Amino acid sequence: MKTAAPPLLTLPALLLAAAASVLLAISLGSQPLALGEVLAALLGKSAGVQADIVTSLRLPRALCALACGALLSLSGAMLQALLRNPLADPYVLGLSGGASVGALLALSAGASWWLVSAGASAGALLATALVFLLGARAFRRHADSTQAGVHLLLVGVILSAGFGAVVAFILSVAPENQLRSMVFWMLGDLNGADRYGLPLAAAAALLVLATGVARDLNLMLLGDAQACSLGVDVARVRTVVVVLASLAAGLAITVAGSIGFVGLVVPHALRLALGNDQRLLLPACALGGGAFLVLADTLARTLVAPMQLPVGVLTALIGVPAFLWLLLCSGRTA
Repeated sequence: MKTAAPPLLTLPALLLAAAASVLLAISLGSQPLALGEVLAALLGKSAGVQADIVTSLRLPRALCALACGALLSLSGAMLQALLRNPLADPYVLGLSGGASVGALLALSAGASWWLVSAGASAGALLATALVFLLGARAFRRHADSTQAGVHLLLVGVILSAGFGAVVAFILSVAPENQLRSMVFWMLGDLNGADRYGLPLAAAAALLVLATGVARDLNLMLLGDAQACSLGVDVARVRTVVVVLASLAAGLAITVAGSIGFVGLVVPHALRLALGNDQRLLLPACALGGGAFLVLADTLARTLVAPMQLPVGVLTALIGVPAFLWLLLCSGRTA
């Protein structure tokens, strides 16, 4: 579990990258702003239209993207460590499908935006409860977490298929005037996302909790038997990681809709660059995932302006070739 760069350099560099991505997101748009104008608005030294654009529109959206990217990437990193599978992703748990069902039911009923978010939260919580109950049973039945991880992946695939059937039914019977908003939500959309306080606080709290079990995760990578012999309560760590990863992904989906590849590509790339020490990798993934989603959302806003693309489209367009390249690189170095 070696690292390619010392933590004292890696984490500050990623923190600066995250801050720079937020400043870039605030600067770019239909009305470009100079860095001095952005800083003046952030410090409260300017007023008028430019200040309103910064404080009321672009800053809240950028911070929402930062928080959601951190949550998705952190969730993916924890799942990949727990399942010992670099291809694991928050969406293998079926959280996206459950949240989509809840949100689309609210949208089909003509509910307001906060009720749509509440519906997504309820669906994500339902999926989390199902995965947690079935996954906990699998971990109790299997002596080794590798076998249990395969079982958990199968549970996620089955739940995703079931939720996907419900989503297809809702889309089939939905009125045409509601289909666009439904499709945008399913593709991941940060347009209108402005409540960043809760996701930012949750990302910070979940990162602290995840870092608390990072040492145990490192030992579990050696195997369950070795971890137990070194004093790790394997069952407790499994439960904690499943709960934390589910909460992180569920909250991100509730805020931004279904956004893929952040929890898959970012942890995998940083693991190749930094090594597999979870004490460094987990905070690095939170910062790197946040910066990645902020940049992707900035592209979604500006690439075909004045139209806005769903950010999930950009993460997929970036994530697919990036992940294929990472797989080729890891294969050559194996």
